[in-house]
Amino acid sequence: MGKNVYSSEVKWAVVKEKLSGELTTKQIMEKYRIKNKSQVETWMRWYRSNELYRFDQPIGKQYTYGHGPDSASEDDKRERQMSHLKMENEILKKYMEIERELRKKQS
Repeated sequence: MGKNVYSSEVKWAVVKEKLSGELTTKQIMEKYRIKNKSQVETWMRWYRSNELYRFDQPIGKQYTYGHGPDSASEDDKRERQMSHLKMENEILKKYMEIERELRKKQS
């Protein structure tokens, strides 16, 4: 029985779904076929501690000095950062929309 390998796209999708709050952890695990709850918790911990470089690292050696293998170009790093910021922006917009709806209901 080997280790499961999840792509960075799956990791980001899981974080995005978890932050949106629309699905439970169990539902997310079923949707993305993740076997262990601790995997989702690890990805959320990486996100909260701003260790975004970890999402693109392979299983095994976790790079911390240069935040990834030397093969990652500056353009790749910028593209990952832009992708992350876009996702964060989408989540904040969703949150603001939910907050507005709740305020309307209270009025």
